Amino acid sequence: MNHPSINGPRGLPLPDLSAAFPGPFPSSPHADAVERHLRQWTDKLDLLPTRGARRALCNITGQGVARALPDADVDGLALCAELFLWLVAFDDVHGEATAAEDPVLLVDRVAEVTRVLAGDNALAGPDDPVTAGLRDLLRRLRARATPTQYLRLAGHLRDNLVGLVWEAHHLNQPDCVTVQTYCAMRPYTVFVYTLMATAPIVLSYDLSDDQRASASVRQLETAVANLAGWVNDLASHVREADRLRAAPLSLPTVLMAEHRLSFRQAFETASHMCEEEAAVARELVRELSASRTRPLAHHAAAMECIAHSFIWHVDHDRYAAGPSQTVPPHLTTGSPSCP
Repeated sequence: MNHPSINGPRGLPLPDLSAAFPGPFPSSPHADAVERHLRQWTDKLDLLPTRGARRALCNITGQGVARALPDADVDGLALCAELFLWLVAFDDVHGEATAAEDPVLLVDRVAEVTRVLAGDNALAGPDDPVTAGLRDLLRRLRARATPTQYLRLAGHLRDNLVGLVWEAHHLNQPDCVTVQTYCAMRPYTVFVYTLMATAPIVLSYDLSDDQRASASVRQLETAVANLAGWVNDLASHVREADRLRAAPLSLPTVLMAEHRLSFRQAFETASHMCEEEAAVARELVRELSASRTRPLAHHAAAMECIAHSFIWHVDHDRYAAGPSQTVPPHLTTGSPSCP
C-alpha cells in the first residue's frame, strides 16, 4: 500500500487512488445538457433558497452523475441526476442546517416524505416543492423500473432518510460516535447505495437474487460505498469545520476520538483506509468483469464508474477550503467530550 502523497486542504494528506482508479474518468456526452436540465428543474420547483446554490449544486450533480453513469441515455441520466440532487437539496435545506438546532423539525419533515414514498398522494399539494419533486421522481422511476427494482430503490431512499435523522442526533457530539457505527451509517448519508440502486434502472440490466446476494457483489458494493463516504469526508472536513467552528461528524473526527490521534494522524489513517478499500474494490471489479454472466460484468462496470464519480467529486469547488495554511484550534483535539 502506498502512503498518501497528495496534498489536500491546507496541506493535509489525501489518499493516492491512482493505482486502483486511474483517470481520466469517462463522462457522458450528455453531461452539459443534464446540468442545464437540472437548473430548469430546480428553478421550477424552487428546491433551494438561492440561484447561486442551485447553480453550484446542479453543476456538481450533473457532472458527477455523468461520470457515475457515462453510458446512460439522456433521459435516464437526467432522472438519476434529479433524484440525487433532490436528496442533496433535502439534506442541505432540512438536514444539517436545521437538524443541528432542532432535530424534531427534521423528523417531522422526514415523516411527511416517508408518506410520499408510501404512496400517500393526499399529503401535500404541488405548492410543496419537496414533496411535489419527490412524487414526480417516483412516478417516472416506477415507469422505468421493474417492480423489484422500484421497491429496492424506495427502500434505499427510506434508509437515506433514517441516516439523516441519525446524523442529526450526533452532529453536536460527533466524538461520541464509534468508528464502527460511523462506518456502518456513512453510506446512507452520502446516498451511494441509492445511486447503486438507480444504476440498473437506467442502464437496463438486473441481477438475480442469488447474484445480488453473492459475496463478491456484496463486498464490491460495500467497498465502493465506504470509499465514497470516506473520500467525501476527507475532502469536506476542513470546510465543514470552518463553517461549524467545531469538528464535524466525519471519519477523521471519530478516528481522533476513539484512537486518541492528532488531527494529521487521523487524516493519514483515513487516507490509508481509503487506499485499502480502493484496492479491494479494484480486485472485485476485475473478478466480476471477467464473469461470463453479463449482468455481473455490467454491475462491475457500474460500480467502477460510481467509484469514479465520488473520487471526481473531491476536487469540486463545493469542497474547497479557505486559503489558511494552518489547522484551526477546534480541529486539533482528539479527546472525547461525551459522558
